[in-house]
Amino acid sequence: MKPLPLLLLLPLALASFGLSAMAPQQPSSAHVWQQSQETDPVREITYTHFTLVGKFLASPHGDVSNRPALVLDCIPAKESHRGKGKLLNANLLVGTPLKIEYVEPEEIHGTSYFRKVTVRYRMDDGKEEVEKWSIGTDKTSVSGTDKTSASVPKDALKKIFRAHSVEVTAQDDRGSPVAMQFDMSDPTPVEETCNVDEPK
Repeated sequence: MKPLPLLLLLPLALASFGLSAMAPQQPSSAHVWQQSQETDPVREITYTHFTLVGKFLASPHGDVSNRPALVLDCIPAKESHRGKGKLLNANLLVGTPLKIEYVEPEEIHGTSYFRKVTVRYRMDDGKEEVEKWSIGTDKTSVSGTDKTSASVPKDALKKIFRAHSVEVTAQDDRGSPVAMQFDMSDPTPVEETCNVDEPK
């Protein structure tokens, strides 16, 4: 009887080990809050940068190389002189210019108007909510704002943290809807670092 070639024996050997021979599947990092430590030399602070990547359900026009993301910057308790964590900002990064509305403030001082983005969002199978969010903050921009993102209010953030899945829709600068979905992972590390539940 001729010996079997080594290449034929290999699959048989792996099969005999069963599932234990397979490498454990790693969880996808796309649905997990990623975090990094950042420093702001101007304000002389160290803060934690959290990112949760989502996906487009209705993609924007043009070339958008990145996926949408929820991004939070927070000062952890150990870096804060108050001994409590603090939310610096929370932004929805869309990656394409958004439709900006100029909203008249309740009290007019001069000719200033608030620049807002109309956002529709739904948690799980709940009712859709419609709000006007400020345009996002951008540390690299001269104006400090970014028309490709929207600033997430604290009240909306608290609701989003309680959901398993969140769908968010805004309009691009052409008026076309841009729909996004975020599968929410455990928000505990983010909530603890950012102290989101602290009253305003």
